[in-house]
Amino acid sequence: MRTASLLAALTAVLTVTTACGSGQAGPAGAQGGKTDITAAMYPLQWLAERIGGPDATVTTLTKPGVEPHDLELSPAQVAGIEATGLVVYVKDVQPAVDEAVEQHAAGRGLDVASLVKTIPSSAGEQGEGETGDAAHDPHVWLDPSRMAMIATKLGDRLAEADPAHAKGYRDRAAATVADLTTLDGEMSRGLSGCSSTAIVTSHAAFGYLADRYKLRQIGINGIDPEAEPSPARLAEVAKVAKQEKVTTIFSEALVSPKVAEVLSTEIGAKTAVLDPVESQPANGDYLSAMRQNLSALQTALGCS
Repeated sequence: MRTASLLAALTAVLTVTTACGSGQAGPAGAQGGKTDITAAMYPLQWLAERIGGPDATVTTLTKPGVEPHDLELSPAQVAGIEATGLVVYVKDVQPAVDEAVEQHAAGRGLDVASLVKTIPSSAGEQGEGETGDAAHDPHVWLDPSRMAMIATKLGDRLAEADPAHAKGYRDRAAATVADLTTLDGEMSRGLSGCSSTAIVTSHAAFGYLADRYKLRQIGINGIDPEAEPSPARLAEVAKVAKQEKVTTIFSEALVSPKVAEVLSTEIGAKTAVLDPVESQPANGDYLSAMRQNLSALQTALGCS
């Protein structure tokens, strides 16, 4: 009888332990029943929050107002990457993140550039040449149609990792795709029938936007926004801008506008801000920032 009582007690303990464990079941990096996602920078944070919804906890590595290319990870952030369920990032934008994913999150990193067709990195007009370390332009989020593809595949990835909430992930991904498709249509219509197609930008971040909407990007700098353009490059851009009768030189919120201002004075043009949406906008979100870009481009290019 003592043996029977002991077996009964042991069975009860195992039953309680199994029940507690099943309450926490889910993908690696789950906390409190939610999937833990680490987003390297704002546009990916926006996607992860939209698609993860109430079933995920999203942590971002790049704080608002910080230039993502310059990010250095703290020990706590590296530990977070090691513990997270999924790291959503763009390879070749943030070297510190690339290294941390390779060393601490093997098999749990999702490079969103690998999910879409990429274009070559270019410092100038019509694919003038690759610059920096990237063989392709990593700024894939500046094309809403590519962002829509990424949204669908991120929803699928989360659904596979967390089957209990699969429908929620896929439904929210579909809603996000619908919003991005609407934005894409607005930009396609808004950037058709323009008197010019040439955009001069402070760094060559807008290749996907230009590719999607049949514009021509003339980057003062290459992929790296902190690089200093050579005098020869400035002279070349000034020459092309005059030939193209460019009315506006675009700078960015997180990068010094001095070079853009010098160039605009040289050719008699105005300056305006074109947001690469690498950091969270002060007001609004990814969609509103892209619509502000559309408005700035329409003004600069004389779109009807």
